[in-house]
Amino acid sequence: MIDSELQEIIQQGENSSVEFKEYGVKNDSLAKEMVAFANSQGGVILLGVTDSGTISGIPTDSGLEERIMNIARDSIIPALEPQFEQYSFEEKTLAIIIIAKGKDKPYQTAGKYYIRVGSTNRMASQSELMRLFQAAGIFHYDANGVEKTGISDFNFTELDRYFSEYHIHFSKQSEQDKQRLLINTDLMTEDGQATVGGLLMFGINPERYLPQSGISFANFAGTEIQSELIDKQNVTGPLPFLVDRTLAIIKSLLPVPSDIKDGKRENLRVYPPMKVFRELIVNACVHRNYAIVGSKIRILMFSDRIEFISPGRLPNTVTIEKLKLGVSYSSNPILLKFMDNLGYVERLGRGLPMVYYEVKNLGKEVIFKELGEEFRVIVPIIF
Repeated sequence: MIDSELQEIIQQGENSSVEFKEYGVKNDSLAKEMVAFANSQGGVILLGVTDSGTISGIPTDSGLEERIMNIARDSIIPALEPQFEQYSFEEKTLAIIIIAKGKDKPYQTAGKYYIRVGSTNRMASQSELMRLFQAAGIFHYDANGVEKTGISDFNFTELDRYFSEYHIHFSKQSEQDKQRLLINTDLMTEDGQATVGGLLMFGINPERYLPQSGISFANFAGTEIQSELIDKQNVTGPLPFLVDRTLAIIKSLLPVPSDIKDGKRENLRVYPPMKVFRELIVNACVHRNYAIVGSKIRILMFSDRIEFISPGRLPNTVTIEKLKLGVSYSSNPILLKFMDNLGYVERLGRGLPMVYYEVKNLGKEVIFKELGEEFRVIVPIIF
């Protein structure tokens, strides 16, 4: 780090990725900061800077690095491995502690879980903690029972169609056998509630109990969200219907200008193949974080691109670069299992690499990015 970079960081003040601490800070306070950064997107602790950004410095202390490492190892579960360096700045010495985004979330100290919100850290709420466990693969939201639901909330026609592939006629089973079959396939809990996965796959009206389900689709005339809104639709229903209906909407709205050449009509625009759009709809439906109840999947269609926006960040060990190479993940294993069995998804992790290379072969780039609590895929459609 050069002086100008450090000066700029200090001038910007504390924020979601920077924290100032003075040398006399207590160990438990440092542990909280480390945990909050690791449970969020990572950050930097500048030791020897006051809250107002004044350089107070630290004494030459050969034992400071050991103290920091001991806190990270002994006071935090699971242990962290921060980067540490001392830096001379304005004739004073600072310590720079770099905390990477944690790969083994959730982290805790003294039995409490903290997250970074703006320039402060605070204890994670129940829903935030749930998301941390889900990102770690410890907890799967789609296995949760949904209150006030039961076997009557399932579509028996669709269950008959699914189980017939296994030579089982669901509707002709006894009530006891129906329940046992649903329980054994993770569609229902032992106490008779439909699971989140069960409702999303075979529910009559999943949005009745899961208002965050469904897809919000919008088509704009221009390239900005302020452009004229041509069409807006709210697609609801079980996941197979969501995928098929949304793909049909996209296909119907893609303009196909053409011209007559040598007596034959020739398309003047080349789009990515429909399997690209289908894969991105499936990916959003199967891998979104359904614990985020205030947000639906959004698909925004502009004149030059389509954006697929899925609530929730990538799991702990998955990066955008890994996605391009076919590293797969399973936030919702029940949904993945059934969508796989129904032929909507492959478990080999080839979906997103296929999207990436299909568009690349047409001379364009797909953009994958995390923004806040959302994962976004942007596909250009002008060729």
